[in-house]
Amino acid sequence: MLLKTRGTPFLIEKPIVSSVTRNPYDAGSGRILIAEYTLPSVSIADFRAILTALPINTHQVDKPSVYSVGTFDHLVEGDIVVINTDGTINTLYRINSYQNFLLFTERCNSNCLMCSQPPKDRDDTGYLFDIYNQLIPLIPKDCIELGITGGEPTLLGARYFSLLEQIKCHLPDTEIHCLTNGRSFASRHFSEQLEKLDLQRLMLGIPLYSDYYQIHDYIVQAQGAFYQTVEGIYNLALSNQRIEVRIVLHKQSLPRLVKLSKFIYKNLPFVEHIAFMGLEFQGYTPHNINNLWIDPAMYMNELGEAVEYLSQMGMNVSIYNSQLCVMPRHLWKYNKKSISDWKNIYLSKCEKCQMIEACGGLFASCEKMHSEYITPFMERVEF
Repeated sequence: MLLKTRGTPFLIEKPIVSSVTRNPYDAGSGRILIAEYTLPSVSIADFRAILTALPINTHQVDKPSVYSVGTFDHLVEGDIVVINTDGTINTLYRINSYQNFLLFTERCNSNCLMCSQPPKDRDDTGYLFDIYNQLIPLIPKDCIELGITGGEPTLLGARYFSLLEQIKCHLPDTEIHCLTNGRSFASRHFSEQLEKLDLQRLMLGIPLYSDYYQIHDYIVQAQGAFYQTVEGIYNLALSNQRIEVRIVLHKQSLPRLVKLSKFIYKNLPFVEHIAFMGLEFQGYTPHNINNLWIDPAMYMNELGEAVEYLSQMGMNVSIYNSQLCVMPRHLWKYNKKSISDWKNIYLSKCEKCQMIEACGGLFASCEKMHSEYITPFMERVEF
């Protein structure tokens, strides 16, 4: 799914954030008008900016504009975008999706072998903080869930808490799911700052890849990360925060998977959810594929033992990013349709599958790298 388009900017002196409309009579609270092939005959004075596919003469529109835009097919009424000074138009919030997210930063203090969005060594926190300061008040109040991701979101420091406070103020009924490696919370002061915000709808998703520190540190490529993460989880628990543990399944994490599940039950029994997650073939993963890839059908015994152990111990556990046809049926009840809509696909062979509506499909990036055992069901199978 397209989330970005581009054209030639005119009078865009700083990023502009607002919702889009194709209605020339609906300027609203400074909306952005999409005038795809025809410039409106009515006044456009109240619009913040104009977007068009036309190669317009810049003297015709004395207004911040982006012209010669390639496509608007991905934008619907009410979507919120940011127009950047270079003419790039990024979609920030999709009105018809339940899977919107805020990328707080692309910086990170880990460098995971299978990172789907490799960190960038540049300080983007000021730019993104300004963008989200404009965005958050515009998000519809009936937004059900909002994700926060990175990079490592907590690297924003004080700005991290400022944005969370904005979300609490403007979206009090929205469930917030924040992905973080948890290392910043090894500082008790940092976790206490989060506690003061009293964000009861916030869930922190924290990866833990092994019960043995050297394996975890190797996977995340950061010395001392295991102990920082575990200490961070304990500090968050002391601060009454909701915690999810995430485990990505690959060649490095699988040998001790059952031991890890027992470690979680014994040492982290307070976590609200544990998610076992299939590998995404993106970012660093293709470069490290020989060190990571194992056909999911080949690790189902280990996965099943780990999942069912935690379930039997009364813990809430799920399997993400997996396909029903490669899983034993006794694990189906744990399987979730977890892949975000903008990067979710099904193979051509899946189109005739009678279980497609119940299956989570694949990441778009996994179209060429997936289990050899994906096979369509020719008849409906009950769970």
